[in-house]
Amino acid sequence: MTNMAAMMLAKDLRRFPELSRKAPRLIVYNGNNKLDTRHDIIGQRGYAVGFQGLVRECMTHIPQNEVVEDALRKTVPLLPERPMREILANALIHQDFYATGTGPIFEIYLNRLEISNPGVPIVPVERFIDAHKSRNEQLAWAMNQFNICEERSSGIDRLVETAELFQLPAPEFLSTFESTTVVVHGPRRFTQMTSDDKIRACYQHCGLKHVMREQMTNESLCRRFGFDDDNGKKTASRIIKATVDAGLVAADPTVAGSRKYARYVPAWSVKT
Repeated sequence: MTNMAAMMLAKDLRRFPELSRKAPRLIVYNGNNKLDTRHDIIGQRGYAVGFQGLVRECMTHIPQNEVVEDALRKTVPLLPERPMREILANALIHQDFYATGTGPIFEIYLNRLEISNPGVPIVPVERFIDAHKSRNEQLAWAMNQFNICEERSSGIDRLVETAELFQLPAPEFLSTFESTTVVVHGPRRFTQMTSDDKIRACYQHCGLKHVMREQMTNESLCRRFGFDDDNGKKTASRIIKATVDAGLVAADPTVAGSRKYARYVPAWSVKT
């Protein structure tokens, strides 16, 4: 049996010592730190036969979010199942199998999710929204054949879109020591967001608009944050300026100099 077949179809990865450390690990904490662990589960099945169980287990323990729909307040999971499937599949597919001593880890805290996989990203984290390059092409193809992933670089877009829909803080994409981590934050009021949170949300909103062949405006950013008055427009303008100053977005050169019709694009899209 090839390593690929075992990684996808094994009933018990522990029977394959060279692959057993690549089994997904789910850790659920009782608080916002690692001090009090409620569950620590290491998967035993291959990715294809065990993926549905992994998704169900994550959805069981995921933090809840209150939203208002049709004038009624209801409790929903922090992430719907579809974007959850995408980020879990991404972590499995894009891991570095040559990295030793670790595997994909999914950590659930009371206020956030952290999904980590071994290996530094091969695409810069600031380009996750628009760029795509698979580290393990054969694994990505196999996961697609099992209808686990779409293999069309839509997972990160869907995650950012979900954060905007539920007006959550923008997710973080981090390149840490020999690993890649996605952080999905729980609900937080705008006044509780840091300057970095607001700039990151603005940049991701601009990037999402760009991949849809649209441009960010003050009005679109107001909708992203839920602003509905003149003060909100002023706040949005300040956030846009801070994001421009950070070198992350730039004025659309096709309407340069127009304040009335100001539009913005990711800074990398106008660099020569």
